Amino acid sequence: MVHTDNKRVVVVTGASRGLGREIALRFGRAADRVVVNYLSRQQEASAAADAVVRAGGEVFLYQADVRAASEVDCMAKSITERWGTIDVLVNNAGLTKDGLLVRLSEQDWDDVIDTNLKGALNCMRAVSKIMMKRRCGHIINISSIVGIQGRAGQANYASSKAGLIALTKTAAREFGRFNIKVNAVLPGYIPTGMGGNILSTVRERVINENALGRVSEPEEVADFIYHLSSMKNVSGQVFNLDSRVV
Repeated sequence: MVHTDNKRVVVVTGASRGLGREIALRFGRAADRVVVNYLSRQQEASAAADAVVRAGGEVFLYQADVRAASEVDCMAKSITERWGTIDVLVNNAGLTKDGLLVRLSEQDWDDVIDTNLKGALNCMRAVSKIMMKRRCGHIINISSIVGIQGRAGQANYASSKAGLIALTKTAAREFGRFNIKVNAVLPGYIPTGMGGNILSTVRERVINENALGRVSEPEEVADFIYHLSSMKNVSGQVFNLDSRVV
């Protein structure tokens, strides 16, 4: 089914909870068509999808492992069959498996890199083919300030997020001639979902690093991402959304 109205089709990966859920809700409030992608948290993903509908959006709940290119390709195909196109991709799916570098297992390294970096690449490749034909689209990658600063105990996570920044800048250069925007957002520490699992001592350190002495709000981050997705002349940029000075 191809729609001809002004509603955009927005894919949010890892949207079952935390920031991903909040991003999906923000697009739902704008009455957009939102794909709530998830890996394993079916109950939470279903609740997120219901919330998007209550917010005013249309929803397509889709289980796919972003690490598997074949599953991502099937997801993109299913979305276009249902709604005709993909206008916005938010690469939010992410994973942490912390450990000191000398003790980090090969499996923990691979799992984090495959989800955070390869997963984003798989999604970008799948949707860019659709966007190129229409000569329009916006890809927003959720990276982290850790990818710029580094952090002890997070070699795999920091490397994946640094790679995602480089991937963002490279894709922006390659896709620009097709009018596809690619940007990265560093959302800061958010005390929900993945961020809610860190130690209180780490939380205090993060707060102390912020010039304003507070953590990020998921609603504010989601609002920024929504407005960024509508901007026509911004690409290849990295936006830090807290008060840690880079």
